[in-house]
Amino acid sequence: MKAFLQRFGALVAGVLQGFDRLVFRGRLTHLYFPDGMHKFFALNGIRREDFKIYVAGVTKKIMESSLVEHAKKLRCFRYLPSTKIDKDETAREIAAKHDVKEGLVCVLQCVEPCWTFDLKQGPWPNPVIRGEPGRCSQFYHYYIHPKFGWMYVRLQTWFPFEIQVGLNGREWLARQMDQEKLRYRRSDNKFLHVANWQRAQQLFDEQLQTDWVTELDKLQQQVHPLHPGHLGRMPVKYNWTVFQSEWATDLAFRSQEVLQPWFDRWLRQAFLTFDSPEVLRFFGRTLLSPRRHPRVKTTLYNYFEGKRIKHWLDHNSLKLYTFANVLRPETTINNADEIRILRPPADDPEGKPGWQRLRRTVADLPERARFSQQANERYLEALATTAETRTVKELAEPLTRRVPEPGDKPGKKLRHVRALNPLATEDAALLIAISDPKWMVNGLRNRDLVAVLYTTGTRDHQERRRRSARVTRLLRLLRAHELLEKIPQSHRYQVTPGARTRIQAMLACHNANPDQLITNAA
Repeated sequence: MKAFLQRFGALVAGVLQGFDRLVFRGRLTHLYFPDGMHKFFALNGIRREDFKIYVAGVTKKIMESSLVEHAKKLRCFRYLPSTKIDKDETAREIAAKHDVKEGLVCVLQCVEPCWTFDLKQGPWPNPVIRGEPGRCSQFYHYYIHPKFGWMYVRLQTWFPFEIQVGLNGREWLARQMDQEKLRYRRSDNKFLHVANWQRAQQLFDEQLQTDWVTELDKLQQQVHPLHPGHLGRMPVKYNWTVFQSEWATDLAFRSQEVLQPWFDRWLRQAFLTFDSPEVLRFFGRTLLSPRRHPRVKTTLYNYFEGKRIKHWLDHNSLKLYTFANVLRPETTINNADEIRILRPPADDPEGKPGWQRLRRTVADLPERARFSQQANERYLEALATTAETRTVKELAEPLTRRVPEPGDKPGKKLRHVRALNPLATEDAALLIAISDPKWMVNGLRNRDLVAVLYTTGTRDHQERRRRSARVTRLLRLLRAHELLEKIPQSHRYQVTPGARTRIQAMLACHNANPDQLITNAA
């Protein structure tokens, strides 16, 4: 994002980055094992033949204890006959009707698909309890929480009593700023103006320090106070995971009139040039050694609120849209198993970091935030290169002069490397090679550049050494011109953020014909 703000900082009033929508799931994981329910029934001395009678009794007790009667007395209980009815909209209508400012807003009941258990005939004569997709009543408890603001907790009323919690980081931030009497202007979940952007970001960062297990356990006790008593001799705790997360980077421009012309340009450029390798790079992936072929899809929508572009990588997505004067890139993680992060193994916290799967547990929420922010920043940096206003002369001229060699120490005789000629075939091929998006995540090595510049392989040892030595000199040349930088503690190199625009501009001139140049000049 540094490159983006260097270019457009004068147009941006403030930046906020943090979670938008967060959805947690709580599960009694011990019951999900193949013999989990059999163990539960055995520990509590219940016959499998009495399964339906027993679980129906437990369900009745849960429904009685889950604030349903309290909601009915307050006339804020409603049964929804269809899953297509918007529950959030219904709850907000009830809140407005009863002028609810804090606490329980309503309880909504709806029969929905779920994962549940049922008694099936197994090897005669013993029946078995099997998990399977089914349908049961779900209770949605909507709250205006004193800390989180507008939120809901969904309770499944049949075994295994799964819980889902949905809240919004921006709603939470508004509560934090209200407590500090920090003035702001808000529309839905976007902040159009904040009196102190820096302090607002500090409050946003504090959300990542939350003890989520404690907070979610408190919410569970509100809607499901019978737990864990109804489990008898198997009082297991809920295991909390992140089902879905949205991390948004909001850049508030000084006005909508300033933002809109730029956004139209970025939208067109993103749709035309952000191909599959580029989308993979945004998500920290490459095509160098894929385990399988990823599914990449880009869609462009034009709603009455405005336009939006969305890039899908398997089940996760990255989108860009505007609302009033706010530009928002947003990373949504629906499946953490498809994401790799650099961390030590789970069973060896002090071990050597390696590429591991992002865990769904709430313990990895800071890692999830870091990954999502990096994806947003890569996207913004790519947008920054498409809106270059400097001339090709300004971009290319520094590269056409000799410059000091990198790594020279003070007191030593200063050595220089040659200038670059982007119109020469050899230098143009070098620039094309290093600008390939597949190197932009993990970087490139000497052997990678050798493979690109020399299309025919060789078994001759002397020839291989000659090629490697030449590429070493070329890498030194590119580092001297600040087109490449070395990745610390590795033998890899990456294109510097400021170099991408220069490389694209020079390659565009290399490939342009005189008619195009004359037409553009006119």
